[in-house]
Amino acid sequence: MRRLKLASAGESHGPLEIAILSGIPAGLPLLEEQVDRDLGRRQRGYGRGGRQQIEQDRVRFQAGVRRGVTTGAPLALLVENRDHANWSATMGSAPSAEPDPRPVTVPRPGHADLSGMAKYGFADARDVLERSSARETVSRVAAGAVAKALLASLGTRIAGRVVAIGGIADEHSVDLLDPLSIDWEQVEASDLGLASPGLEERVRARIDEARAVGVSLGGIFEIWAWDLCPGLGGYATMQERLDGRLGGALLGIPAVKGVEFGAGFAVAAASGDEVHDALYPDSVGGVRRRTNRAGGLEGGMTNGAPLVVRAAMKPIPTMTSPLPSIDVNTRASASAHRERSDVEAVPAARVVGEAMVALILADAYLEKFGGDRLVDTLAALEHYRLRVEERGLWPRS
Repeated sequence: MRRLKLASAGESHGPLEIAILSGIPAGLPLLEEQVDRDLGRRQRGYGRGGRQQIEQDRVRFQAGVRRGVTTGAPLALLVENRDHANWSATMGSAPSAEPDPRPVTVPRPGHADLSGMAKYGFADARDVLERSSARETVSRVAAGAVAKALLASLGTRIAGRVVAIGGIADEHSVDLLDPLSIDWEQVEASDLGLASPGLEERVRARIDEARAVGVSLGGIFEIWAWDLCPGLGGYATMQERLDGRLGGALLGIPAVKGVEFGAGFAVAAASGDEVHDALYPDSVGGVRRRTNRAGGLEGGMTNGAPLVVRAAMKPIPTMTSPLPSIDVNTRASASAHRERSDVEAVPAARVVGEAMVALILADAYLEKFGGDRLVDTLAALEHYRLRVEERGLWPRS
C-alpha cells in the first residue's frame, strides 16, 4: 500500500528549505514550474513584509523526477533562502569564537519562543524561532504542489480563498454544492485572495490602519476540493477518519487556531433537520443531495460532495509595536523581540492550506487505491467508480 510521507528541514534564515516526499507513484508528469506557481502564490499578498522582496522562491528537483516524470522514488525538493547571505554570521553551522551578533533573549508572546526555550534548554530563542517560523511552510507548499498534480491526474481540483481579514468578512452567498459559485479567477487576480472585489478597498484600509499602529491582523481562509470520489478515509478507527486528519493538518499550520467543515460551528445551535443533508432519488436510479452542510464529509469519509473546510488564523505574534515581555537572562521587563514580519498573511496561509489539504487527500487516494505506477492507481479508481455507480451510490448534486 502506498502512503505519502513528508519530511522537511531548514531554518528561516538558513541556506535552504528542503522537503522529502515519498509515496508518489511513478509515471506522474511533473515540472518545476508547477511547484514554482504555488511558491509564488504563497509570497503574494497585500500586507506582507520586506522578506518577500528578498526571496524569489524557486524549487529545484534533486531526486525522484527524471525527464519530467516521477520515478516512484522519494522526491527531494530544494528551495534556497536568499536572505541567508545577510545572516551567515548568525546561522553558520561551524563553531565560532565570535559572539552571536543577533541573540534573542526576550521571547515574543504568542510565539514558540518561551516554551521552546524551556523544552530544549536554550538560552537564545534564535534556536527556536528559526524553525518555528512560518518560513518552514515553503516546504509544505512545494510538496503540496506535487500532491495537487497527483490529484489533478485523478480528476480532483483544489482551490482556496480568503473569507475574512481583520474582522471584515466576505458575506457573499455561496452554494456549498457548487464550487463554480465562486469566481476563482477573481480570487487569483486579487492580492488579498478575495472573491468579492468590492471588499478590497475596505480590507486594504484595515491593513493600512494596523500597519500604522504597529499591530498585526488575522483572518479566515476556505479550502475547496471537488470531484472527489466517495469513501476516502474511514469510520472504523479514529486514525482513519478524514475530518480528523484534515483538521490536524490544517491546525499544524503556524497561527491556525480553529477549523470547521461545511456549515461549521453554526450546526451546534441548529436542530438535526436543519443540519443533515437529506438524500433524494435522481432520474437515473442514483442518489443526490440538495445541500452540503456537512462540507463533503460524513462519518469520517468523503461523500462525493465538494469538500469545504475553513481555518481561522490568529494575528501574527511579531509586531512592530511589541507586547510586554521579559528578558530571560536578567528577568527584567522588556518589550518583546522584533523580527521582520507581515501585518497579515491570510492570503499566503490559504496557499499553505491548499497544500495541506492536497497532501491529506492524495494520501487518502493512495491508501485506498495504491499503485506503484500512476496507471495502476487510475485503473483501481475506475474499477471502484464503476462498482459504486452500478449500485447508484455515487451521489450527484
